[in-house]
Amino acid sequence: MPNYPDFLSFIEAYAQRLALRGNTRTSETYLSAGRSFSEFLSGERPTFSQITGRLMESYEQWLLGRHLTRNTCSFYMRILRAAYNRGVDRGYTRQRDPFHHVYTGVDRTRKRAVTLTVIKKIKAMDLRGKPGLELSRDLFLFSFYTRGISFIDMAYLRRSDLDGETLRYKRKKTGQAISIRWEPCMQEIVDRHPGEGGWLLPIFSPNGGDLRRQYQAAIVRENHRLGIISRQLGLPVVLTTYVARHSWASIAYSQDIPVSVISEAMGHNSEKTTRIYLSSIGNTKIDKANRQILKLL
Repeated sequence: MPNYPDFLSFIEAYAQRLALRGNTRTSETYLSAGRSFSEFLSGERPTFSQITGRLMESYEQWLLGRHLTRNTCSFYMRILRAAYNRGVDRGYTRQRDPFHHVYTGVDRTRKRAVTLTVIKKIKAMDLRGKPGLELSRDLFLFSFYTRGISFIDMAYLRRSDLDGETLRYKRKKTGQAISIRWEPCMQEIVDRHPGEGGWLLPIFSPNGGDLRRQYQAAIVRENHRLGIISRQLGLPVVLTTYVARHSWASIAYSQDIPVSVISEAMGHNSEKTTRIYLSSIGNTKIDKANRQILKLL
């Protein structure tokens, strides 16, 4: 009989291959799903043939019993399904479709955004003597100023990405090239919080070790501090790094900026993400839209 790997060993090996190819984020998603499934299995190591519909339905109920959202449960299921299908392709089992009766879709989640009035309150906060909170507040504003740049893209910005009056970078998520007109409010934040070792902002430390681990620690720290700021301002929405991104889009939309312009400005490249993707919009028009928003502050 062929020596087929067990399901969890296959996931671990595949994640390792992804990491070696530089696909760190995808590798981590496979490892995360594998750890969750392993915890559910309590030490068992099923073969591919033992991955049945009944087992996956039990796993789904276990996840829901831990008060995870349907989207989180679906995320794990989709990763495990992808691994299972790869095993089928390699002949480790025949296709039994064990994920047929578990949820693998994506529920629409209630997006969180704040108004322009709240952005002004955040900007006006006196955080002198509180350098940690001041930095987190300013990183939140920097994200808003730069058309909702994601925290991971902001973390990886280098000084060399700033060329005269233009900030250029590639989105980590999609690889899409983004160009943003550099505005005085952006420079003010960089002047207050200069990065070291060639980084534009002080999110990574040159001597801090593995960048991925630094990033994970930084985003936890940022969201924690933004939560403190939210409570100090008495906001109905808890600020996170994502709130800055979504708020830019919401405020842009409220200013009658076309959805197609917003989509291009934020670096979306999927109709599923933005609902509409009409045509490529020149950077001049996008920068004009951003300047229109910044003037409101």
